[in-house]
Amino acid sequence: MKSRNKLIVASFAFGAIVAAAPVPVTTQSPQYDLLITGATVVDGTGSPGRRADVAIRGGRILSVGKIDRTAAKEVIDASGLTLAPGFIDVHTHADDIWERPKAENFVRMGVTSIVAGNCGSSASDIAAAFDRAAQTPASVNFATLIGHNTVRRAVMGTADRAPSAGELQKMKALVWKGMADGAVGLSTGLQYVPGTYSKTPEIIDLARVAANAGGLYASHMRNEGTALEASVEEALRIGEAAGARVQISHLKVDSPRRWGASGKALALIDAARKRRQEVEADQYAYTAASSSLGIRFPSWALEGGQTKISERLNDAATWGRIKGEIKELLAERGLQDLSFAKIASYRADPSLNGLSMADAAGKLKGSTTADAQLETARDMMLAGGASMVYHFMSDEDVHRIMKHPFVGFASDSGVLVPGAGVPHPRGYGNNARVLGEYVRVRKVITLPEAIRKMTSLPANHFRFKDRGVIKEGYAADIVLFDANTVTDAATFEQPHAYATGIPYVLVNGVVVVKNGAHTGATPGALLRSVAPR
Repeated sequence: MKSRNKLIVASFAFGAIVAAAPVPVTTQSPQYDLLITGATVVDGTGSPGRRADVAIRGGRILSVGKIDRTAAKEVIDASGLTLAPGFIDVHTHADDIWERPKAENFVRMGVTSIVAGNCGSSASDIAAAFDRAAQTPASVNFATLIGHNTVRRAVMGTADRAPSAGELQKMKALVWKGMADGAVGLSTGLQYVPGTYSKTPEIIDLARVAANAGGLYASHMRNEGTALEASVEEALRIGEAAGARVQISHLKVDSPRRWGASGKALALIDAARKRRQEVEADQYAYTAASSSLGIRFPSWALEGGQTKISERLNDAATWGRIKGEIKELLAERGLQDLSFAKIASYRADPSLNGLSMADAAGKLKGSTTADAQLETARDMMLAGGASMVYHFMSDEDVHRIMKHPFVGFASDSGVLVPGAGVPHPRGYGNNARVLGEYVRVRKVITLPEAIRKMTSLPANHFRFKDRGVIKEGYAADIVLFDANTVTDAATFEQPHAYATGIPYVLVNGVVVVKNGAHTGATPGALLRSVAPR
């Protein structure tokens, strides 16, 4: 076997093909299972759209061009619609895809393939995760990374120290097993416990294991604002030393004091690519991020799990130190308090969901001062923490990052439950927002370029063979949308709303969205890699 991995696509559970307005056929031996006619095909390469028919058989694209309608069992008349490859979302947290296999928030915004295991957190047993996914097929194709935080926690818990030689060997063995079981690379979450306690040499050693198995290195970097350039440089250094392709996750500038620094970050990527380093990035099309409440606390205060966290927060002197450091970190970013933060999901008191920290402090403490907000944050951490939405980015940086040719789009979302909490709207609308707001309205990028960034760009970087382009022989992952109406309906105030203007989505040749509604079909495939022997 060659030393480089080959990505093996294991298809499973194909459902019956469903199409709009089946057309009676006269031929006794139809050549195609499904024919899509009359669409403007934007093929994913960046080329302009062209009118063409697309014929599908056995889950694959068999022909693109002018095709006889009578040669197909069923026909979709896509006149007035744009046909593109299904969108590939390389940064998701859908690690429990089998719990909600319809993945409706993804497919209804045109996503047909997802990558889980990001930000350093993944299934600890990749083989078992794939077994679960195979037993409960999904509506989308599924791949996963192996997470550094998951591996480090398994070996060292949440210890704030460097690993011993023996511990490092155990972590390397876990990464190798994850890759052998089908992971497509290693991810880090260097702002999260315990990954935040790791040093660069440790990550290089682990990324090298993934690279030797054909995988890439995907990183939620240490800092996305006040030390953005140093964080990008570290990611590039890790990739270069490990011989790994690099994916910089959700590139942004999350500190008002550093707005505009995206230019410097992108220049570092350009310089690396001139050195022939394979590096790309992804972003979501919003000026707000989403993460845990704990990310606002100094990392040393989070070591040891909830028991130790509670001990520190309940000690007056230690809490005073923590509060002082939070204030310093906020001031360094150009923020005066926590009012930029909104509560997405707080299990201890769901009535706070959707409130800003200022409003929550007013409700719980009778005051909206910075100190009252910090005391509210303390109470919430004592109760187990919360998921937050953080409004601290600029349109200028979002636009500049979006224009870069090697930055794609990813939602940073899990499979969402309608009505549960007040999550970031990116999980329902990211791709549709790009097509509607940033292509049609703001004209930041062109439609062919947006489609390329959602399809062939990530497919090539992640080595997803035969996906990401409308081409004969490729998997029939296809989205049909109305370029004049496609819209993200989800808002920060009302996030539980599916994208509109996307009437059809096909995964492996099977219609999973028909006339804007989910068909119930679950024809997704497992996208995995196999380590060399």
